[in-house]
Amino acid sequence: MTNLSPFNNASEAFSRQSASFDNIEDHNEILQWMRKQIHAHCMRHFKPGETILELNCGTGIDATYFAGQGMKVHATDLSEGMLLELKKKIEKKNLADKISVQQCSFTKLEKIEKKNFDRIFSDFGGMNCEKEIDKVITSFKALLKPGGTATLVIMPPVCPWELLLALKGNFKTAFRRLKKSGAVSHLEGEHFMSYYFAPSKIISDFGMEYETVELQGLGSLVPPPYLESFPQKHPGLFKKLKHLDEKVCHTFPFNRWADHFILTMRLKPLGEL
Repeated sequence: MTNLSPFNNASEAFSRQSASFDNIEDHNEILQWMRKQIHAHCMRHFKPGETILELNCGTGIDATYFAGQGMKVHATDLSEGMLLELKKKIEKKNLADKISVQQCSFTKLEKIEKKNFDRIFSDFGGMNCEKEIDKVITSFKALLKPGGTATLVIMPPVCPWELLLALKGNFKTAFRRLKKSGAVSHLEGEHFMSYYFAPSKIISDFGMEYETVELQGLGSLVPPPYLESFPQKHPGLFKKLKHLDEKVCHTFPFNRWADHFILTMRLKPLGEL
């Protein structure tokens, strides 16, 4: 697995999964809860009438949500299959005036057809496929309006639930995020590399031209989505964990040690530098 091409393999994997992608979430209470938290975070900062550049948009679950909130979304993804599913939604829901689509990797943002976005958004660890994430973040400035924000949902190196798997002897999963060289992920028969980043590293990558607006943990106490049977097996406990997670998600270390973290950074106008 030493010569993996992360984007080609990841793109192929998600294209193969695209037809069933929405159905997977429809039957996963953990994923549904997580996306609800992400949307709530975004709506604290996004406003109707604004423009959003979405990276790794998938089948457009987020794009159609934001469009429903009165925003315009330029949705991008490298996966042809995912974009095909999104285009079906746009046609079905008559959203052509709200959502535009472009096949583009977030490592090639110079190809983005539009400029001066109010917001940049990337969900559910899509950017964890890129080792040199700092270079991607550097490219945001040319696309954002002064005062605009970037909201990234990223997987950090420390996930308490995964570390607990060591107690069951599952050391491979328990410690995979701690590998500085990255870990091999597999989906739909394809293998690709994933890398895990601490919030402090991502904030540093943005640099002094940005300020931190909000840092929120997602899934410190709630189990990861691949433990999809947990809510059915332990409904009472799952309800309590959701409540506690929402209470502590902005508090250290719960806003850093989680399945994902949600980070919103603001590009300072020249007068604030």
